[in-house]
Amino acid sequence: MSMRSAGAAAPPAYSYAHGALPLGGGTTRFRLWAPTAPPGLALEIEGRPPIALRRDAQGYVQADVRCGPGTRYRYRLDAATLAPDPASRLQDGDVHGASVVVDPAGYRWRHPSWTGRPWEETVIYEVHPGLAGGFTGVQARLPELAQLGITMVELMPIADFPGPRNWGYDGVLPYAPDAAYGTPDELKRLVDAAHGLGLGMMLDVVYNHFGPDGNYLSAYAAPFFRHDVPTPWGDAIDFRQPAVSLFFKENALYWLDEFRFDGLRLDAVHAIAGHEWLHELAQFLRERLPPSRRTHLVLENDDNRASLLRRDYRAQWNDDAHHVLHHLLTGESRGYYADYSAEPAQALARCLAEGWLYQGQPSAYRGGQPRGEPSGGLPPTAFVLFLQNHDQTGNRARGERLTALAASPERLRAAVALQLLSPQIPLVFMGEENGSRAPFLYFTSHPDPALADAVREGRRREFARFPEFAAPGAAAALPDPNAPATYEASNPWTPEPDQQIWRAYYQSLLRLRAARVVPRLAGASSLGAQALGRHAVRARWRLGDGAVLTLYANLGGQAQEAPRPESGDALLFESLAGVRDALATGSLPGDSAVWLLREPEA
Repeated sequence: MSMRSAGAAAPPAYSYAHGALPLGGGTTRFRLWAPTAPPGLALEIEGRPPIALRRDAQGYVQADVRCGPGTRYRYRLDAATLAPDPASRLQDGDVHGASVVVDPAGYRWRHPSWTGRPWEETVIYEVHPGLAGGFTGVQARLPELAQLGITMVELMPIADFPGPRNWGYDGVLPYAPDAAYGTPDELKRLVDAAHGLGLGMMLDVVYNHFGPDGNYLSAYAAPFFRHDVPTPWGDAIDFRQPAVSLFFKENALYWLDEFRFDGLRLDAVHAIAGHEWLHELAQFLRERLPPSRRTHLVLENDDNRASLLRRDYRAQWNDDAHHVLHHLLTGESRGYYADYSAEPAQALARCLAEGWLYQGQPSAYRGGQPRGEPSGGLPPTAFVLFLQNHDQTGNRARGERLTALAASPERLRAAVALQLLSPQIPLVFMGEENGSRAPFLYFTSHPDPALADAVREGRRREFARFPEFAAPGAAAALPDPNAPATYEASNPWTPEPDQQIWRAYYQSLLRLRAARVVPRLAGASSLGAQALGRHAVRARWRLGDGAVLTLYANLGGQAQEAPRPESGDALLFESLAGVRDALATGSLPGDSAVWLLREPEA
């Protein structure tokens, strides 16, 4: 998939069906899908009397008004209710405030000829823009990320949410970058600066639900939701409706075209009823983004639908690999980790060789329901491999990182070596590169006290089921999501005594990956993997130029008998000194990983 390389200040060629769109000549078109709006629906522009709206047969209402960028407006639903534009490009006064008309061509790009980087070169860095200091704060960190070896910076969701602090998954205005992070032009400046350093930018987008505060759609567009399909957040979004489908398709195009993001990560698409829309989305983008620029669509999908990756999507977050690696690192076997704890080495071997563990077999954690599709024919680059991310860390009661949970520093170093040199695409969660010990907690800033109380109590009820929180009052001691201190404690860049050691380790591995692995990743395929006892594996890949890459990893504390390396397997990296020598005797030391590379025959 690709996108346009536009001129320095050229407006997007696509004409959006949703939102406030400057037409030139001092006129703006306001368009809203409102099929069930009350008869008195009107456009209210700050300082003017209400403006009547024309309705069409598809349920859209529209008005062309003499006004320009900077105009503040809302929609009058009744005498007591003013609602923002659901396709607002900028908010003045948070999710209940006025929407602001934005000039899509107002920013002049410094690097308009950027064409993106091949997917095989990708090393993702997931970052929360608020903790990083907003869009300008992320921009200031770009040089050090480029030096580290990152090639793609992924922002957690930025859609406008209630209050100044949020993970981003409570957004209700998908087109509006939250003002707590900065302006649309500051976001464009961040993307532009990244491109100037040779870095791609990816955005996490949420198309499966809206947050609990600030969503007015049901009041004037009831068919936006369907009542026959529940989700963890309420009624499902009804993608069968053409206007609803287009609302989110245009949102994806908006970020890729107007803001020139290099890719999107689609959150929890298993909660989107029917995967047909995901194919439609990819086709919609292909038809509107020319081939001069590479863009990458990545999924989070608990359903493990390999069919989506064979045609339309570049990769999927590899939760299966994370879960088995987490079990091996920590010994945890509760909740969904139970599905990976019976034969962890076999599970890891399958994840390394074929991508997912669950490819259609029943999951005990899911009540015996089958999960997944066969993934063995996919390239290794179709899987994003991580040891931590916002979900897997932040959804813990106390948000602990692996620096606090792993059985030993040596075992964690071995897992990092496994991850960063793997032919799968690595993702580094902010702070990992510095060995951060700061938790990543779940945080919000709901202005509504009742909603803040409900979130706090809901989280306490959720964790009260666990034995360590069963004692009276134990769950009440959990961090309050709405407290500013919870947010402040999640800063991953607080100084650590061994941060330079960790940073040097990450940097050396990523430089080695860029020099010796990445140039050969296109066309790579698995040669299989095998379990060595309960905690160790051997995996092999044939790279695109015919070289053979071999991994031995032992994430247990005891040495493990292992097959000796083959002739010509030269040392690429070892997490502990002497691992390669021990392998020559048929023994793989505990808490270690070693990578070997056999060059292709001349």
